[in-house]
Amino acid sequence: MSEEKSLNFIEEIIEEDLKNGKYRSVITRFPPEPNGYLHLGHASSICLNFGLTLKYGGYTNLRFDDTNPVTEETEYVESIKEDVKWLGFEWKNELYASDYFPVLYNYAIQLIKKQLAYVDDSTSEEIAALKGTPTEPGKNSPYRERTVEENLDLFERMKKGEFADGSKTLRAKIDMAHPNMLMRDPVLYRIKHAHHHRTGDEWCIYPMYDFAHGQSDSIEEVTHSICTLEFVPHRELYDWLIEQLEIFPSKQYEFARRNLTYTITSKRKLLQLVNEKYVDGWDDPRMTTISGMRRRGYTPESIRDFCDRIGVAKRENIVDMSLLEYCVREHLNKIALRRMAVLDPVKLTITNYPAGQVEEVYSENNPEEENGGGTRALPFSGSLWIEREDFMEVPAKKWFRLAPGAMVRLKSAYIVKCEDFIKDENGMVTEIKCSYLPESKSGNDTSGIHVKGTIHWISADHAAKAEVRLYDRLFKVENPADEEDFTSYINPDSLHIIPNAYIEPSLSTAAPGEKFQFIRKGYFTPDKYSTPGKLIFNRTVTLRDTWAKESKK
Repeated sequence: MSEEKSLNFIEEIIEEDLKNGKYRSVITRFPPEPNGYLHLGHASSICLNFGLTLKYGGYTNLRFDDTNPVTEETEYVESIKEDVKWLGFEWKNELYASDYFPVLYNYAIQLIKKQLAYVDDSTSEEIAALKGTPTEPGKNSPYRERTVEENLDLFERMKKGEFADGSKTLRAKIDMAHPNMLMRDPVLYRIKHAHHHRTGDEWCIYPMYDFAHGQSDSIEEVTHSICTLEFVPHRELYDWLIEQLEIFPSKQYEFARRNLTYTITSKRKLLQLVNEKYVDGWDDPRMTTISGMRRRGYTPESIRDFCDRIGVAKRENIVDMSLLEYCVREHLNKIALRRMAVLDPVKLTITNYPAGQVEEVYSENNPEEENGGGTRALPFSGSLWIEREDFMEVPAKKWFRLAPGAMVRLKSAYIVKCEDFIKDENGMVTEIKCSYLPESKSGNDTSGIHVKGTIHWISADHAAKAEVRLYDRLFKVENPADEEDFTSYINPDSLHIIPNAYIEPSLSTAAPGEKFQFIRKGYFTPDKYSTPGKLIFNRTVTLRDTWAKESKK
């Protein structure tokens, strides 16, 4: 019997709430700001929020916290929706904080009427100067004691656009000596004359995140509002606003981020990589964006598995990139079709194979499937391409591939023996001449000869050409986010392009999204720009963890 997986601390809270009848069902939300593309950190949050309602019943809303019109775009909204769907989740309601602008404005009016908010003419610098320090209390704003009538008038005029950006704010009236700095009269609204991607120019005042977030949760009757640890200090304000407004008591819970080695997940830094052309866009396969991982060939199943393995905790830690790559390999090994591709070709000629003869040999599509995934026919002839690394003029000890006088099996075909080779004027091997054993055909081998080495190949007259992109980790240090000039740690070998690789003919119709294991080379997928006339394959991940060896050197 398999051991039942223990509950994480959020599941424990939910089970207690349901047991005590606090809620009949669980309602969560995934609330990204549409100011960039989602990354692996968001994937953890998506899996957690949607996973909880799948487990306990209820539903999850997709809510865009679009309260900052300067940085938000419809392009990001659409990419976020695509990413969530691709990961395998469906939201019940597609919502926007901007849907609630009229309600939030009325909430602000309520706070003013209760003498819990006031309009402040101080500049942002003056507000900061009066905030105090964690060990020293702040000082009251000179505008803090304005009357309710004056505040209502000024706030309405702010809404009408009578004042310039930054000239006034609406602040909560709490306590300038509060031990939590965020409770020292936080700003609730600011003036920003900017075009909003959904509301256009209807509004020129916008709620701050801390004011919009908890109230949006409450409007949607979210039962468990799950955030990352940096929002722990914000929870007190979250609760205070809900209590003062006497609205549905949504509750905030925080879990720890899981930072990944060799990566950046800061939206600001990801945007810098894009803008400064270190990568070719948000979906560059080296990026930790969900769209980048999708283009690289990662599967949603492998990302969900990774998020499940790293779990949910209250303490931040760093997860090794190797774990994500392990999850990707494990899934691709089960589903990827096996195909042959020669990335660094050298000609192999079988001198005793009948001239002009072509026959079919059969190779398994995926031996990991229960029935072997079936077989496919491969054309075989006397003129082949093999990998240059599979021949050694002076063989090393325990070398089991081709060398003068050595024998090797051509996968799914025949045993061949190296009889001779040709070099060019620069000493590079240009052709390997072999003889073959006709009675050694795979599946019907009567030669009685057993060889230790097997290599892959492609019939030269039938091969298709493709560009192959070998992607590796974007950074060469474990924690680039900790480095001030993080771009100086970009791995110069993060992309190696092979312009003319040879692939077996069945790959000539491969479409973006399909998954392949190039035998002995790694897992690959056609790039989104790949076409039958210009085939492009991206390496998703190597067959083995090559970084583990490097880190031990």
